[in-house]
Amino acid sequence: MARTFLEAEWRKLAMANYAVDPSLLKKYLPYKTELDLWNNTCYVSLVGFMFLNTRLLGFKIPFHANFEEVNLRFYVRFLKDGEWKRGVVFIKEIVPKPALTFVANTVFGEKYETMPMRHSWTTTEDRLVVEYAWKKKLWNSFMVNAESRSTLVHKDSEEEFITEHYWGYTQLSPTKTSEYGVEHPTWQVHQAIDSQIDVDFGDVYGNDFAFLKNEKPKSVFLAEGSDIVVKSGRIIQ
Repeated sequence: MARTFLEAEWRKLAMANYAVDPSLLKKYLPYKTELDLWNNTCYVSLVGFMFLNTRLLGFKIPFHANFEEVNLRFYVRFLKDGEWKRGVVFIKEIVPKPALTFVANTVFGEKYETMPMRHSWTTTEDRLVVEYAWKKKLWNSFMVNAESRSTLVHKDSEEEFITEHYWGYTQLSPTKTSEYGVEHPTWQVHQAIDSQIDVDFGDVYGNDFAFLKNEKPKSVFLAEGSDIVVKSGRIIQ
């Protein structure tokens, strides 16, 4: 049984979901995985959220318990003993702490990058405004203005597809993939009233994704989040 590697809260997850040509992602597919589609649509998601009360192997690391993360990810599945395991692959994960980037990239082969980051959460009686920002050459930002009321993710919905992939897959080499599990309950979601995405996708994520700067996401919503557990991984080869 996999041991618990990391415990935390993931909170106020702003999610912008873009429909893309599946051929764009072929070279990013980890070994033995295949693209996971919803209603014949291939998604790439921009996701911003907060890590809170983070514990590594049961211990809080000073100055590394609470921090922002913004990532660009897509969705895959892996066939194991006749059953599909649904997971995500990260194009890049941005965090504000160099130590997080060093451990993730060096030890686990992830694709983290350190940048200055900031966030704001504003709550009124009927509105919840969440914004995440990160700086490469210039500041990039992702803001969602949502209803303060939340509802449980509906079964077989787009929100369920986006939020309920419980495995992470990382391309280590053409014939080697890292797999790890993520555990959390079904989330509540806030419906977006409007959003603002000011991101230089080419500068931050590479030329393959530069076109997203001028694309309108297929959907935007805000997930409330919860406590999460990340299990230690294994190698598929």
